[in-house]
Amino acid sequence: MDVMEKSLLEKLNSPAMYLIVGGVIALVVAMCVYFMVKSWRAGVAVGMDRRVLKKAIVSSATFTVLPAFSVLLGVVALSGSMGIPLPWLRLSVIGNLQYEVNVAQIAATSVGLSGLKITELTADAFVTIALVMTAGILGGALLCLFTLKAYAKKLGGKPKAAGSGKKSFGDWAMIAMFVGMCAAYIGSYAGQAAQKEYLPLATALIAAAAMALCEVLERKCGMKWLENFDLAASMLVAMGAAVLLGGVM
Repeated sequence: MDVMEKSLLEKLNSPAMYLIVGGVIALVVAMCVYFMVKSWRAGVAVGMDRRVLKKAIVSSATFTVLPAFSVLLGVVALSGSMGIPLPWLRLSVIGNLQYEVNVAQIAATSVGLSGLKITELTADAFVTIALVMTAGILGGALLCLFTLKAYAKKLGGKPKAAGSGKKSFGDWAMIAMFVGMCAAYIGSYAGQAAQKEYLPLATALIAAAAMALCEVLERKCGMKWLENFDLAASMLVAMGAAVLLGGVM
């Protein structure tokens, strides 16, 4: 690493950058704690069983902590070319691992770089990449501000008659979104497999098999407690399999 690269990385990892990012993340954490306390009190006020509330907390915490390992890997992957503070911020708030890495790469090539390389990065390129990464993810947040209230009412729909079995618009919307998301990812993995990149598809299949095993244990073996950990466990199994298969495929 030459003197210019070292100087740029020092600026990207400067105390000022850490202070700005740390302040934003501290605000987000404070908001999370505030709404968690409010939600607990609201649940108790309407007569919800405290055991149900604790179960929801444990399930949510498990779902949050285990996927954070992949987010950490994303920060590490981007830190060599973008510094630590910006990837930390982007992946700690409303960022997405696949989105951030792909968009950063697209933005880098759009400004004339051959990729996310610190040897080619300039201050102007860094600002452009950061702006694209940030602006591109704001669509969901803005839609929530202006359309979420009306959309939530639509999702609720009219109360269903007991035993009718008729699904509401919200039920069908969630099913459609889930199927669409799975189709997009599986289609992408199948396309990569067609180009002899088998690891993504193999990892997805292993995750599905792990989830199916958890479902069998819950329904057939009476292991209901596993419901709190099945998604996180499936992700952890798939991540471990990806590491082991990475040297083979």
